[in-house]
Amino acid sequence: MKKFFSADFSGNQEQIITYITNFDSKGVLFGDGNRNKIKLFEAEGKTINIKSFKIPNFINKIAYKYVRNSKANRSFEFASTLLKMGIGTPQPIAYFEKYNWLGLQDSYYACEHLTCELTFRELVEIPDYPEHAIILQQFMHFCFELHEKGVEFLDHSPGNTLIVKTAPGHYHFYLVDLNRMQFHQEMSFEQRMKNLSRLTPKAEMVKQMSAFYAEKYTANSAEEINGLLWKYTKQFQHAFFRKKRIKQRVFFWK
Repeated sequence: MKKFFSADFSGNQEQIITYITNFDSKGVLFGDGNRNKIKLFEAEGKTINIKSFKIPNFINKIAYKYVRNSKANRSFEFASTLLKMGIGTPQPIAYFEKYNWLGLQDSYYACEHLTCELTFRELVEIPDYPEHAIILQQFMHFCFELHEKGVEFLDHSPGNTLIVKTAPGHYHFYLVDLNRMQFHQEMSFEQRMKNLSRLTPKAEMVKQMSAFYAEKYTANSAEEINGLLWKYTKQFQHAFFRKKRIKQRVFFWK
């Protein structure tokens, strides 16, 4: 098994390796584990979050061995890059890859577990969440900073931003599920809006988000931001539910 530890990790590497070796039988399951499985482990007073990625299909087994980096590798590298850029994400610890004669078999990403008050999903689902407008405003300013730094978070969906309250009216934001990212010298208006289009299907919330984004982004008006963001939001929702209907028809027995 290939293993790589962060230079900043000062804990017991052998203990982490033991957790990986016994991943199927040890640890506390975090989430539903339907696709990728996440388990929590204790190590020297800290909670360690270890993600086991779904075994890739035939083509990706080969691709991850010879053509492109695995999801575990990318999660680790992207987390390290984000932290160097001053962008919040749980501290990366290590990644592991297990190969057989064909290609990649198993892969794991380990990071420090972050306890949060909420994710962006709660803002979508609970309109009267305490300090909703304050959190949303600060989140949109956070998104603006991401875009200014050229970070295109391709899985920018409601469950992938953890929100931590640091003081009354003050929040920090942390990105998770990092294996799909792109970095640019500069992001266009269209790239920025498309990047935000997966966050909510609610027109009124999109309008509010647009107004908050416009407080930082002055190249276009709040009305122009709302118009393009709502256009891309509707396109994403249409494609999402179309894909879901096709899956239900093809895999009708599940």
